[in-house]
Parts: sequence; structure tokens; C-alpha cells
Amino acid sequence: MRTLAKLSFATAVALTCSSCGVNPLNAAAENLGVEMVNSIRLEGEGTNFSVGQPYTAGQEWPRVNIVSYAAVVDYDAGSMQVDIVREQPEPQPRGGGIRFAGRQRTTQFVSGMSAWNQPPTQSDGTRPDPQPQPGAAAERSVQILITPHGFVKAAIEAGAVATEGGEVSFTTSDGTRVTGTINENGEVERIQSWTDNPVLGDMPVETTFSDYQDFGGVRFPTRIQQTQGGQPALDLTISAVLPNVVADITVPENVVTFEPQPLSATSERVAPGVFYIKGGSHHSVAIEMSDHVIVVEGPQSEERGLAVIETVKQAIPNKPIRYIVNTHVHFDHSGGLRPFVADGATVVTHESNQAFYQQAWSAPRTLNPDQLAQANVQPQFMAVAEQAELTDGRRRVEMHRIADSAHTNGFLIVWLPAERILIEADAFTPGPAGAPPPETPNPNTVNLYENVQRLGLNPRRILALHGPRIATLADLRTAAGM
Repeated sequence: MRTLAKLSFATAVALTCSSCGVNPLNAAAENLGVEMVNSIRLEGEGTNFSVGQPYTAGQEWPRVNIVSYAAVVDYDAGSMQVDIVREQPEPQPRGGGIRFAGRQRTTQFVSGMSAWNQPPTQSDGTRPDPQPQPGAAAERSVQILITPHGFVKAAIEAGAVATEGGEVSFTTSDGTRVTGTINENGEVERIQSWTDNPVLGDMPVETTFSDYQDFGGVRFPTRIQQTQGGQPALDLTISAVLPNVVADITVPENVVTFEPQPLSATSERVAPGVFYIKGGSHHSVAIEMSDHVIVVEGPQSEERGLAVIETVKQAIPNKPIRYIVNTHVHFDHSGGLRPFVADGATVVTHESNQAFYQQAWSAPRTLNPDQLAQANVQPQFMAVAEQAELTDGRRRVEMHRIADSAHTNGFLIVWLPAERILIEADAFTPGPAGAPPPETPNPNTVNLYENVQRLGLNPRRILALHGPRIATLADLRTAAGM
């Protein structure tokens, strides 16, 4: 958007006019006061949703109340700051996402291709260092582009021409595809773009605007609704709009110099033929069978999945990965499944997830053609209802559904009866050794303990797919408040 500063606004608008008649893009620029807006501050409240964390695969993501929302967008600099204060609704919806008590404040930034978060000031007045978020830069930049004024500015810069019906489509210099609709009143009604998602592929992001009002000569919608992947993601009611505020968004030095470390995975042998694959926030487990390997969990992304595959093949050479067990559908635990499928593995998952994966994985992947898209391999599934077993006649690997979980209804644990090893994700995350137990037990942890008792399991070790260490049944009992 910096290009606009190099030519007069009137000239830029004229370039979009393919005839001497009324052009919808021109009308929108005039109606919204685009020429007079270099930056803008929005205030409001509403609801957002925990993306990719449904209770049931393919259904609505859990909602969180937005008590206050304030965003500052600097169109000339291509930067944005968003401050959100949220609180959990009562009763809390089922599904995943970060659970918190009271009110939670988050402050997010993007400037160009730099993104970061600013943690809140601590109680003693200490201001923590900004947290680089390089993986969020592209998505946050799209959020700038898909405000009404940002859309019109970018369309003009790209030389887009609106049809008589008000449709505008263009591609930005960084390859972002955008299409929008301008109504007969010169209002941007809808904007659609696409971002890369490891589960959904080219994930559509559709934002609709309604109930425009005048704010000091600048027209802006007072209702903003957004869907991602066809699911509600954001619903805002805007109460204040201040044009041309001082944005003052400077990329912190530690964000400028930050170089993310390449993803890697390490293996720890915890029993003969059983390896704990760590090295990130999400873990996996590899289980050696007589002529193949079973891996539990392909988390996060293709990059993470490939790192796990490489580590598994180093730990257990010359045996193919025949099965990849998926504990549940949440995107952070399923985003790395596709490279296993491309490698020839069958996906073992709860039966409620299979149709969702088949549909999601058939979507276009033009933004990031991963290995599965290039291999053109059809995914193979083994669907689990309440329980299932994989065996080679020597070792048994059991999958059991966690009953009555509020986290997801298609929730699997893996049990190795001979080794008395339990493998689980999200239900129980052990803290550092010696750390005191939580004052209030996590309901998911209590539910896991109840299921362990129901199934008659007596684990000697618990390989949690989050957390810093291997836990025991005593750790689980303590965390569950028993």
C-alpha cells in the first residue's frame, strides 16, 4: 500500500475507471472517505472463536466473549495493533482452545512481514520482551487488507477494475488473492481472501460489513463478521471509529533480529521399541512392530510432521510407518498428518473425524502445495468407535475413546498393555518435576483419570503429548485432585 503515497489519489482512482460512467470502486472511495484516511482506530466488542478447536469435527468452533476490542491500522505503513480483552462465556462451550480464568488481554502487532505479541506488564511493573510471531505475519497482514478502506486502497493500487455489479478482484504484489463486493451505495459489503492452513489448505477468509455509519466524515461499518474455512471466527460490533490517529508501530529490535530455529525432533527410548519423540510444544510416540512402525500423533504442520518422520526413521530404520494414530481432530494435533499419508501411512482416528478429513484434504492447496498434494495419494483410514487394536502377534497397541470428555467427542488414548504405557494428548499436561499441583483440577484431567479407572488401566508411565516430562499414575491422580 506504500505505492499510493507516490501518486495523487485522484489519479489513482482514475486509473481504475474503464469508462466515463460511475465506477463502483470510485463510488466506494468517495463514499467511505478513503482519500482522507491514512490510519484508523476501531473500538468495539463482540465474540471470537477458537479456530480449529471444535467439539465435533466440522462443527462450530468454541466461542469466547470479547469484552473490548481496539485496533489501530496504519494503511501507509502496512502495520496494525490489536488489543483484545476476552472472558469465557458461562457455561463454557465444549471444545478446545486456551482456557483461562477471569479476563485475558492480548496485544498483537504486524508491520510488513514482521509479527509479534506484547505480553502484559507484570504485577511488579516489569514489561516483558515482545514475543516474535513470524508464522502469524501473513495472516495478520491479510486482516489489514480486508478492512473496507484497506480493500479499496489495495484495489486501486493493484489497478483493479470493478464490474458493473460491483465485483472487484485482484492479486497483491505478495501474491494474496482478494475479491470483494461493493453495493450500489458505495459500501464494501463482502471481502474474501485465502490463507494457507495445514488442515484446510487454501482456507477461505470471508468478511462481511453492514450497518455503515458516519464517523467524522468517514463511513465505516458498525458490524463486522468473519468466517474462516466456512466457520464463524469473529463477530464485532463497532462503537467508535477515529480516523488518522498516530499509529506509532515500530518493529522491536528483538523481532527484527529474530531467526526462528529450524524444526527438529529428538527421540528418547522409554521401553524396547517405544520412542518418545519430542523437540517442540507437541510430542509424538513411535512404536516398533515386527515389520512396520506405528506413530502416535502428527501435530501442527507439514514441517513438524516431516521432522517427526525423519526422527522416527533414524530411531527405527528399515521399517515403514504403516499407521499414524490421531488422538483428536483439533488443528494443532492434526496439522502434521498429511506428510504421513504421503509417506504411505493409514490414518487411525475416531470415526467422527474421517469424513471431515476426507473433505478438508480434498480442498485446493495452491498456496502451499504440500507433499500429499504433489503425490496425489488417496488417504486411507482406520476408523475407531469405542476401541480398536493393532497387533503383530507380539505387541498389542490399543486405542480407546475417552468417554464424556468436554474437549472433543472423538478423543482417543493409546494403551500399551505389556509395557503399561499410556499415551494421551491435552487431557493431562504434567508440569515440571516438583511443581505444585493446580489449585483447581482441570476438568479434562479429572475426566481422563475417570476413564483410566473405567477401563481398568494401571499405567506405569504416561507419555503426555504436551509437557516437559514423563509422568506417572500418581502424577495424574494428584493433578486430578484425588
